[in-house]
Amino acid sequence: MSSKKPGLDKEFVERQRKRLMRLRLEIADATQAKVDEEAGINAQSSGEAVESEDDAQRLTMLELDGNLVARDIQRLAQIKRALEKIDEGTYGLSDASGEPIPVGRLEAIPEAILTVAEQESRKTR
Repeated sequence: MSSKKPGLDKEFVERQRKRLMRLRLEIADATQAKVDEEAGINAQSSGEAVESEDDAQRLTMLELDGNLVARDIQRLAQIKRALEKIDEGTYGLSDASGEPIPVGRLEAIPEAILTVAEQESRKTR
């Protein structure tokens, strides 16, 4: 790992901390709502007569919601790590290489903990 400094000013980092904390709450709330909705659908369908088309639609919807929940959980982990990096003083540096993450990327994706190239290489594995 590199010992480079991210070169981010304190005001920017503090704004990012606040954004990350708001984002964490929003995603956690949305994830919980999806989980509650899925539980409601499961409870509702357990007492109904079985219709194969309805079941297929429910299963498709639950699968899509499950994928969204999984993505949200992954994003929450990245937000947690970004907040840890702020506390450590390493926010803005890649977890993989220690290279600086461009400010534009951090503004667009405040939970970014990898450079674009590193993120892309992980997707192709």
